[in-house]
Amino acid sequence: MTSAHDPLPSAQHRYEGLPELSEARLHERRERVFLLFAGIFLGSLAMLNILGITRFVNLAWFVEGSRDWDYKLAVAVGVLPYPITFLCTDFISELYGRRRANWVVFVGFILNLWVVFILWIGGLWPGFEPEGAEKTGVFFDVRALAFGAVTASMIAYLVAQFIDVQVFHFWKTLTRGRHLWLRNNGSTLISQLVDTTAVILITHYYAQALPVADDAALGPQLAAFIATGYVFKVIMAALDTIPFYAGSYWLARFLRLPPPGNDVPHPPAAAAVEAGVG
Repeated sequence: MTSAHDPLPSAQHRYEGLPELSEARLHERRERVFLLFAGIFLGSLAMLNILGITRFVNLAWFVEGSRDWDYKLAVAVGVLPYPITFLCTDFISELYGRRRANWVVFVGFILNLWVVFILWIGGLWPGFEPEGAEKTGVFFDVRALAFGAVTASMIAYLVAQFIDVQVFHFWKTLTRGRHLWLRNNGSTLISQLVDTTAVILITHYYAQALPVADDAALGPQLAAFIATGYVFKVIMAALDTIPFYAGSYWLARFLRLPPPGNDVPHPPAAAAVEAGVG
């Protein structure tokens, strides 16, 4: 159900050359686009937590001797799909509003708990190992590392994603809906610095999973891991500016919402979704 203050699913912005959509068709489009972004976001998050810190990749693989550096340019495999999660929340924030974006972030937190529960119960439930034998194998190796990754990501994830949404809307309000690039990159850069720092520190001190050199000072190594992860995310954030710009303008037309930067308030597409299921 929608409240008296929510627009009906039929509320749509008029674009020259584009036909007006029926209420059912408009609702279908807005619901499917939201499910697409939410699905990519949640699927990437689950993959991130399962793969997590099972392996670190060398960003300087093409430089001779990089494997032997004390301050390695290493990024966890689980970080690779992470930038797409921020792009998804930025799209949801732009098209569906802060409330729906925050809700997706919260569902992601519940998904983290679900992943942990399955890994926990899967290791606790009796299997076919000889009685009294140590539980070893691929599952238990992944389980141990995933617990460390999930613990780190759950703390960092909630803080970073909520910061991303809040900063996004802060810049959107400050610029009165203009300068799409600023709220896209500004929100992501701040939230990912928080996320990267928290993940590296928790991964090392809780999971003991970073490939650190025992014969070198720890502080500079942790700083190198943080810097490497952050620079990787900064580059990815810069690269997603073009698809975010193009996608926001195209999707605004597709969903019959006012174009980004328009002073006309967006009729929340979330209202159309709620109207169809409430």
